[in-house]
Amino acid sequence: MLTPRGTNGRRPTRPIVLTSHPRTGTPQAPPITWGAADPASRGPVVATLTSPGARNAVGTHAGSYSLYRALAVAAGQLDPGHRPDLTNTAPAAPIGPFPQWSEPGRIVSLDPWGHMVGEAFAGRLAEGWDIRPTIAVTRAHIHMPEITEAIRAGRLAPDDEVLNAAGDARVTKVAIEPVWWLPGIADRFGIDETTLRRGLFEQTGGMFPELITRPDLQLFLPPIGGASVYLFGDPARLGRPQTRIACRVHDECNGSDVFGSDICTCRPYLAHGIEVCIETAQQGGVGVIVYNRKEGRALGEVTKFLVYNARKRQQGGDRADAYFTRTECVAGVADMRLQELMPDVLHWLGITRIDRLVSMSNMKFEPIVASGITVLERVPIPDDLIPADASVEMDAKRAAGYFTAHVPDAAELAQAKGRELGA
Repeated sequence: MLTPRGTNGRRPTRPIVLTSHPRTGTPQAPPITWGAADPASRGPVVATLTSPGARNAVGTHAGSYSLYRALAVAAGQLDPGHRPDLTNTAPAAPIGPFPQWSEPGRIVSLDPWGHMVGEAFAGRLAEGWDIRPTIAVTRAHIHMPEITEAIRAGRLAPDDEVLNAAGDARVTKVAIEPVWWLPGIADRFGIDETTLRRGLFEQTGGMFPELITRPDLQLFLPPIGGASVYLFGDPARLGRPQTRIACRVHDECNGSDVFGSDICTCRPYLAHGIEVCIETAQQGGVGVIVYNRKEGRALGEVTKFLVYNARKRQQGGDRADAYFTRTECVAGVADMRLQELMPDVLHWLGITRIDRLVSMSNMKFEPIVASGITVLERVPIPDDLIPADASVEMDAKRAAGYFTAHVPDAAELAQAKGRELGA
């Protein structure tokens, strides 16, 4: 416990508590039995300071946005004791439960019951426990010029159910915050839990001492980005063996997804995936877009832009044979997305088979299949959707193991194909 001095030299009356050990006489947080088949046996995730007793998780809610909440409290703009009014916030469409929710090892990085806290833990809420959703489900329309163009080109046809004449596609949207069950995370990466906890503690500058001091707390809510899911078609069809599934798992690329950069294929491939998802939904299936917040291969946008500079300034120009090397020079590793955790959201959706996987990535395909999901078809991006300046990336990835009919040879990879930095 630390009692800091105030700006006027006097000590504040409220001490700072450095651990989450419960005070004597306070109620104990409900225990967590991860993987239990019903929520009452599993127990709720308690990661707030306004419940009557100790938490049962390290960290706090809101992922990467948790620091904004802390800043709002520090600035006096938010009451630290505020509890959300969850009236009318229930899921706009039911999802689950599915058998995978309780199958050992299937889901370790999100809370399967995170969208159902109002129903599943009503008794605990009535007792005064502050239990917050980590998943929200709503409905919306999305509008993209690529969809409108697909209608004009005759590749898609409005049906006023999935897609209307204006090019608006109806979707069920899901937002997911990460909830890590540490024993399962460690097992997924083939390391012991102590090594995992130490790495998380040391490499975050000691931000979460409870990772070391509280081995009894096996849940961790990391301050990282989560995922969004866009479902095309009736989500009630999920989990049925006869339902055809089209799926694209897409990792965030702000420069391309939002601003249309022509140095990579991210937005064109995302748009193509959405088109395939709409087509599948119109045929009675479900289209699934999983959008993960892993900017720049989880290296961050600053690192990504540094790599862009290094690629375009290197001797010999921007070319495919040095594509991954330039990233490794800056970041120390070519990719930190760690796709081992990625299939969890597919298991949460009850998916056991993907009929059309709209991805060429071996780094996504292999973990999906290894997790027990069957993939029947892999759909590459059409050549005419690849921007001219993205050929460096595509050739490098094809040579590194991407699903493709043509693997570039050494001569092709050595050719300078990207434009110069100032061009």
